[in-house]
Amino acid sequence: MKKTLSLITLLSASLVVTVPLTTLAQKLNKPNIIYIYADDLGFGDLSSYGAKQIETPHLDKLAQAGTRFTNAHSTSSTCTPSRFALMTGTYPWRQEGTGILPGDAKLIVPTDKITLPKVFKNAGYTTAIVGKWHLGLGSEIKKDWNAAIKPGPNDVGFDYSFIFPATADRVPTVFLENEQVVAVEEKDPILVDYEKKVGNDPTGKEHPELLKMQSSPGQGHDQTIINGIGRIGYMTGGTRARWVDEELSTTFLHKAQDFITQHQDKPFFLYFCLTEPHVPRMPATQFRGKSKLGYRGDAILQLDWTVGQIQQQLQLLGMEKNTIIIFSSDNGPVLDDGYVDGAVAQLNGHLPAGPLRGGKYSIFEGGTRVPFIVSGKGVAKGKVSNALISQMDLLATCAQLLGVKLKTDEAKDSKALLKTLTGEDLKGRSTLVQHAQTLAIVKDDWKYIAPSKGTPYMKLTDTETGNHPEDQLYDLKNDIGEKNNVATEYPEKVTELKQLLIEEQKNK
Repeated sequence: MKKTLSLITLLSASLVVTVPLTTLAQKLNKPNIIYIYADDLGFGDLSSYGAKQIETPHLDKLAQAGTRFTNAHSTSSTCTPSRFALMTGTYPWRQEGTGILPGDAKLIVPTDKITLPKVFKNAGYTTAIVGKWHLGLGSEIKKDWNAAIKPGPNDVGFDYSFIFPATADRVPTVFLENEQVVAVEEKDPILVDYEKKVGNDPTGKEHPELLKMQSSPGQGHDQTIINGIGRIGYMTGGTRARWVDEELSTTFLHKAQDFITQHQDKPFFLYFCLTEPHVPRMPATQFRGKSKLGYRGDAILQLDWTVGQIQQQLQLLGMEKNTIIIFSSDNGPVLDDGYVDGAVAQLNGHLPAGPLRGGKYSIFEGGTRVPFIVSGKGVAKGKVSNALISQMDLLATCAQLLGVKLKTDEAKDSKALLKTLTGEDLKGRSTLVQHAQTLAIVKDDWKYIAPSKGTPYMKLTDTETGNHPEDQLYDLKNDIGEKNNVATEYPEKVTELKQLLIEEQKNK
C-alpha cells in the first residue's frame, strides 16, 4: 500500500511539473504585445529622433534595444481617423463619420468585422485597452451615462477596458471601466450636450476668472469648467466621477500595470493609449517646469517616464524577453491647440516636427510621419529603418506573427510586414495614402498631394495644411521638408501617382 501511494505521489508530482513547462513553452511561442500610443507627439519630440532641447532617456533606451523607424506613419493627421485605421486595418476615408469625434459620439468601429484586438483573441490572447479611446460609444449620440454604455471597446475585441470616452479637452471627463462610468452616483446623474448648456456648472466663457489655465481664443475650449480648465462641450452631474488632470497619466499607468501583473502567466495584448502631449497639458507636480519648454515639454517628460515605468515592471517580472513593445503617436505635433500653456512662448528653439513641414491637421509629412519604435523578442537591436510602414499594418502583421488567417475582404488596407516590423526588411510597403483635409500618396520617396480648395494655413493653430488648388509633387529623398513642389518638372510622375491614388479610392 505504501509503495502504491508513493507511486501515485510521484506521478502526481511529475504532472505538477509537466503542466507549467507546457504552459511556458506555449508562452514562449506567443510574445506579449504592448502597443503604447502617444497623442500629438511629433517626429522631432524625442531625443532619439534628434531633439536637442529635451531628453527622453527611457524612449531612447527602448530605441537602442530595438528598431527605430524613420518613415513610419499614422494614416491621418488627426486622432480619430488614425485610431480607426489602427483598429480596423482600413483607411478611414473609406467610411463616413470617421473625423474628429465629439465626446458623445456613437461607436464607429464595426462590431461584426475583424479588429486588431480580435486578431489577438483569435490567437488565444487576453486583450485590454487602457487610456484614450475616442472612437465613440453606444449606438446613439444621446445616451444614459449612468447605466452600462455599449457597444464599446468590449464589443470590438477587448476583454478589459479602462478608458475615457474622447479626449481630455472634451466632456464627459470621466473614466469608464468595462462599459460603466467609474464612481457614478444615482443622486448626481451625468448629462452631456455638445449643442446647448446643461446644468449650472460655470463655463470658461462666462467665468474666465475661475480658470487655472486660460483658453486660447476661438478654439472652443471655453465651455464647462472642470478642474479649473474650460472644455469643449457641456456637462453637469457626476461630481464624484470627474477625474483630475494631474492624476490622469498615473491612473492609466496603474491600471496598465495591474493588467500586466494579473496576466503575466499567459499571452496578452495591451493597447496603452497615453494622453500626452495632447491638450490640456496639466502634468503632475513632479514634472512641472522640468523641461523648460512649457507644459507641453513637461508632458513629454511625463510620457517618457511612464514608458520607463512599464519597462521597469517588465524587467522586475522577468517578462522583457518575451514581450514586444511598440511605441508610436496618432499624428504629428501642434503647439497651441486650445490653451495658453507655454508651448509657444517657451519653445526655445525646439522643433516638434524635426525637419518635417506641417504637423497635426496637415497633409505634409509632419502630419503623419511620427516616431515608431519596436523593441523586444525577435526584433533587431540598435537598428534604424527607413522602411515605409503604417500603424494600420499592425493588424495584418500581428495576424502573420500569430498565424491567424484573415479573409480576403478583411482589413484589406493593412499589409503583413512582419520582417519589416522586426527590422529585417528595410523596404516595407510600396505605397501609402496619407489623409488630412485632402489625400496624398507616397511611392518610392515621391509624394503626390491631390489639389484641394481648403485653407492653406490655419491661423489659430499656426498650421500649414498643405491644401493647394493645384497638383503638388515632392521628392522626399532629397527634400524631406517638402520645400520644393516639382510637379511641373516631372509631369509623368504626377500622372503616375495621381492614377495610383484614383485606383486606391476606387478600391472599396
